[in-house]
Amino acid sequence: MGPKMTLKQLHYAVAVAETRHFGRAAQACGVSQPTLSAQVQQLEKQLGLQLFDRGSRRIRPTREGERVLAKARSILEEVAALTEPSRDSGTPLTGTLRLGAIPTLGPYLLPRVLPRLRASHPDLRLYLREDRTDRLFDHLAGGDLDAALVALPTDQGALEEMPLFDEPFVLATPPDHRLAQSGSPPTEAALAGEPVLLLEDGHCLRAQALDICGRARADVETDRFAATSLETLKEMVAGRIGITLLPALAAEAAAGRSEGLALTAFAPPRPYRRIGLVWRRAGAWGNGPRLFGETLRAALPPCVIASHHAV
Repeated sequence: MGPKMTLKQLHYAVAVAETRHFGRAAQACGVSQPTLSAQVQQLEKQLGLQLFDRGSRRIRPTREGERVLAKARSILEEVAALTEPSRDSGTPLTGTLRLGAIPTLGPYLLPRVLPRLRASHPDLRLYLREDRTDRLFDHLAGGDLDAALVALPTDQGALEEMPLFDEPFVLATPPDHRLAQSGSPPTEAALAGEPVLLLEDGHCLRAQALDICGRARADVETDRFAATSLETLKEMVAGRIGITLLPALAAEAAAGRSEGLALTAFAPPRPYRRIGLVWRRAGAWGNGPRLFGETLRAALPPCVIASHHAV
């Protein structure tokens, strides 16, 4: 008899499905990418089918994979439910926390803070789901998620909100652009008349950038271009199609690695977005999400500003 399927394999496969990336899934699970990839391949061998289409730039589940992964999520949620009693036993951060995150934040924040989370709460396991804000709210309402990292405020009366940090925006331009060559930090007003590229409809970052551009009277490229991700936005700027605004964490990740891209901090007062943790009132985790948020806040990188203000 060959090796049996394990919960760890299911957890790894679901992590790949949620992050659409083997490297980020490995970071979220706290293992090396070769280890995670080998376990997923072993699972595929045991099932006799391919779970993921690895031919495209962004990993996607196959049609058969979607069916199997839906069952895997259900199994993992049933197993997680067995840990519910331990959440009220004086150790609330144990078991599996089903955490959502907006795509303009998750890939840039979570790899930075997960090592400290694992060190301070070794019995806590994270199930991560990356999605747009409105879909995260739906998953919270339906009980599929325990908490989510989103931009505040949310205007969701059924959710508790905990501000975590303020994330400044950084100006991204081609290196020879006038705002990159001026020798002094640009103000919001300096964006006036500039072609600013944005994400497509549905991303909360688009609304935040539109607000800044509206104050600055920038020439927002809403008709000709709409990017699906921050990575696409960076490539479009490098291709001299326009300029854009990047959150500080994404900008820091791009620094020194994106050719044809200059990143410039704004002059004070710098435009920013507020990031927080939200969860259902009277949820199964009790005060666990707040303790989780406090641990996150203590592990923040220096490019953001911890926030303790009520929203």
